[in-house]
Amino acid sequence: MKLLFIKISIVFGILFLLNSCGVKRSMEDRPDITGIEKIDTSRTKISDNHYRLGKNSLYKNKHGIWELYIEGNALERGVTSGSLTRELMHKQETAFMENIYELVPETGYRNFLKKTVAWFNRKMYLHVPEEYKQEIYGTSLFGLEKYNDFAPAYVRMLYFHGAHDIGHALQDLMLVGCTSFAAWDDKTEDGQLLLGRNFDFYAGDEFAEEKIAAFVNPDKGHKFMMYTWAGMIGSVSGLNEKGISVTINAGKSKIPLQAKTPISLVAREILQYATSTTEAIEIAKKREVFVSESIMVGSAKEGRAILIEVAPGNFGVFEVENSNKLICSNHFQSEAYAEDNRNLKTIEESHTQYRFDRMQELLSEKEKLNPQKAAEILRNKEGLEGVKLGTGNEMAINQLLAHHGIIFKPEENKVWISANPYQLGAFVAYDLDTAFKKFEAGNVSGSVMLAEENIAEDLFVNTEAYKDYEKYRKLNGKIIEAISKEQEVSEDKIKRLKYLNPHFWEVYKIAGDYYFQQKEFKKAVINYKQAKRRQVTTLPDEEYLDKMIKKSYRKI
Repeated sequence: MKLLFIKISIVFGILFLLNSCGVKRSMEDRPDITGIEKIDTSRTKISDNHYRLGKNSLYKNKHGIWELYIEGNALERGVTSGSLTRELMHKQETAFMENIYELVPETGYRNFLKKTVAWFNRKMYLHVPEEYKQEIYGTSLFGLEKYNDFAPAYVRMLYFHGAHDIGHALQDLMLVGCTSFAAWDDKTEDGQLLLGRNFDFYAGDEFAEEKIAAFVNPDKGHKFMMYTWAGMIGSVSGLNEKGISVTINAGKSKIPLQAKTPISLVAREILQYATSTTEAIEIAKKREVFVSESIMVGSAKEGRAILIEVAPGNFGVFEVENSNKLICSNHFQSEAYAEDNRNLKTIEESHTQYRFDRMQELLSEKEKLNPQKAAEILRNKEGLEGVKLGTGNEMAINQLLAHHGIIFKPEENKVWISANPYQLGAFVAYDLDTAFKKFEAGNVSGSVMLAEENIAEDLFVNTEAYKDYEKYRKLNGKIIEAISKEQEVSEDKIKRLKYLNPHFWEVYKIAGDYYFQQKEFKKAVINYKQAKRRQVTTLPDEEYLDKMIKKSYRKI
């Protein structure tokens, strides 16, 4: 992973030297901040879990989810959000930056990376609407000074909004693998539109600790709610007051050479300004993106959902005919991508088709869907026909690394969002109409959740199997680190790893890699073959195992 970053940095770094003028302009660009000095930043601390700033507020409910309410124009929203969530924003920024620094620890490479990132993002400011630049600027006033050497706070916060896109483009980093669905008519218990999704974006455990249910009341457009994190004004999962829901799923992208409009800001614009799928399509069409993405849009008014499939140089819309459901994983389905080689290769080599088929299977098994059944689907850890995949396998709908799971009932303006851990915690319910009425009245003293409609936590959280998975994750990380440093690992630790996650192919692949490194080639062959007897995640993974078996036999 580190080597990949270094190679990319070298290529971009050379190009940076050829485009330093464009970089300078992007580093100096700032939005219009007229009147910012008049915006109140003095929040009131009511308790460690409750802050207020005028009618705006931040409150942590009993499920560990922060409920944020902000209103006003772009600058006001940004400044208010930054003031209320400053500690949370610092935690997110630290988690994200330290993750980068861990990958690129040497100072020389970090400086090179800094220039590379600046070059890559040199034209992003030309593709971000002024309104969102103002909001990001307001938030950035509360950024951590210690990272200003990487980039000024405002520029840095702008960069962060493209991190999701880069995670998708560099899929070798395994940051993403989301799955979502929509159902309506006779597929749901009341005939209403119901949507569910897992957001499997992973940037470290600390990054996912503090989640925010943000209720936004802008001076322009529509009120909306989105599930997010501090400092993020873009949307990855959200619902507006007009019954438009938006979620995003990655498509296979080539590594871009220049950032344009971050996908999360396209989704945010749809959330804030669209009242129909037609309007959502119009908004998506006018923005130039730099990665491939499926945007699932649900519409209460139309009682259905569609997929807007965007990519650099291509655009498609997928609508199901004579069907009561829509499924999305990480490949495109519209006619515009029918002969797209990159998309076809993704279907053949990755786990996107497997998860698509598994979702199809789960939806077929469950009749008359409701939010409870939707949560059960999003929490499912088994493979096709219930086969055991091992915990943490990316072939599962529930990969046990999701930032969150979320469920929408747009026709009732209701949403359910998962509490930690992953999507296993309680799905906390909110009624947007009721929540906004309480916030606008300015007398909210606690949570605005719809407690009586909460979905209980997954019973799996309290099992030995879950405890074993968490132990496995820690031990797995230590063994991989030891292998990278060519250090010895005890037999007991290898056996322990297998005991903690016996059905996961990757456990045996790791053991095989260790024994191969130690020149114990017979043991390496045994473990690689054990891995092949299980559900191997991708075609390249299978090819790797075959290659290592042959190499091991040649060494014996």
